[in-house]
Amino acid sequence: MICLLMTVFLVQPGPVPRHAPKRVKSTLKLDQMDHISNEWTDTDVLIFNSGHWWTRTKLFEMGCYFQVGGSLKLGMPTTTAFKAALNTWASWVDTSINTNRTSVFFRTFEASHWSGRNRNSCKVSRHPSLDTKGKDRSSISDTIIDVVKKTAAPVTVLHVTPMGAFRGDAHVGSWSDNPSVPDCSHWCLPGVPDMWNEILFSYLLSKNGTYLQ
Repeated sequence: MICLLMTVFLVQPGPVPRHAPKRVKSTLKLDQMDHISNEWTDTDVLIFNSGHWWTRTKLFEMGCYFQVGGSLKLGMPTTTAFKAALNTWASWVDTSINTNRTSVFFRTFEASHWSGRNRNSCKVSRHPSLDTKGKDRSSISDTIIDVVKKTAAPVTVLHVTPMGAFRGDAHVGSWSDNPSVPDCSHWCLPGVPDMWNEILFSYLLSKNGTYLQ
């Protein structure tokens, strides 16, 4: 059985602290895992990915700011907060997951093909590109890889950023129901996400035959 449990930040959303500025509508507690993490233990396979919502538009412009302990971190950049959240996640994996039972994977950030001065245009091409034009790197993916390297528990990184960088043709882009709002976050099926699954299955099937039964 496959169960999808969604927590877009991994860490715990929180209410507005007392005496917070009016612009603060909610918080992310960077030092606490989301309560839903209680449902992740004692599973056979855990596959994580994160990063899509760690942007100014989906945080600060919506009134969501960072919190550590009882302290608001109003000036903390999203990149710093994301790494703090991942360190909380890594600590949770090290202390809460029985890796003799559970295989843990973390998929890196999908390649982005945003362009334009305001990064508001997703250029959907007709064919895969022969040049990544620098899109094979992602600061979010780099952070994920860096944090996973330091975990005591064995975590397998599914590094999909470089392979997706060639596939500007596989985004939803402007082909969605509302072409005036380009979509660079999602991919067309069948295509790139299918290959992510193939990579995952190859890991599962090669692990001493554990998942062949």
